[in-house]
Amino acid sequence: MVHPIVRSFATSNELSVSLANLVTELSAKSIEAHDRFTVGISGGSLPKLLGADLKHRKDIKWDKWEVFFCDERIVPLDHEDSNYFVCKKELFDHVPIPPEKIHTIKPELASENEPKNEEATDPVSLEYEQQLIDVFAKASSIKFPLFDLLLLGVGPDGHTCSLFPGHPLLDEKDLWVVYIGDSPKPPPKRVTLTLPVVNHARNVAFVATGSGKQDILHQIFEDPGSNLPSQLVKPVNGKLYWFLDDAASAKLNLPK
Repeated sequence: MVHPIVRSFATSNELSVSLANLVTELSAKSIEAHDRFTVGISGGSLPKLLGADLKHRKDIKWDKWEVFFCDERIVPLDHEDSNYFVCKKELFDHVPIPPEKIHTIKPELASENEPKNEEATDPVSLEYEQQLIDVFAKASSIKFPLFDLLLLGVGPDGHTCSLFPGHPLLDEKDLWVVYIGDSPKPPPKRVTLTLPVVNHARNVAFVATGSGKQDILHQIFEDPGSNLPSQLVKPVNGKLYWFLDDAASAKLNLPK
């Protein structure tokens, strides 16, 4: 059983510093161990919290980073709904990660014909999965990519990545990246990493802030039978972190 490491902070600034400390530490350890740092980033409010302190760090070997997105909206990369666009503004524009090591979707591949729901793939998701294969599977035959760190958010409904409560994609066992055309949260067309990929990571860190997350966090931590997507994140051989602010964690019984 995975025992999450839960940290709650009085302010978002304190959270950002602690999150940056973890990222800096894992980056250094990963680069020392295997000469690169593979990280997946989500959208929403996470990029701003991530970049606030991290972009000022001078002791990170940014050229060793390989960046992917835990999910992405199928919109142009310069669209305000694009997770890449938000991450670029909050982090990438401020640090020297080589552009070729920031792995984005190719939204221009999107098919005009909606894939059948049972197919779970489209040209965008297939191409993005191939990018993962190129980075993670060049030297060996592997079942799933082994990320050093995945940074996740959680929605008020308990969704994470673009994996939503009760959605058939929660049952995907083999694919690395899947297409969702009916996201309950707009925009509806997205690609997302699957649960097996998330649970294969060495480290997974959730970030949630604000009083609007109180109820869902209480459900996630106090009602384990809910089977919410966020509850299904249980790294098989990795560590699980939660970075919260006190407004979000107000209904949790956390040690003081």
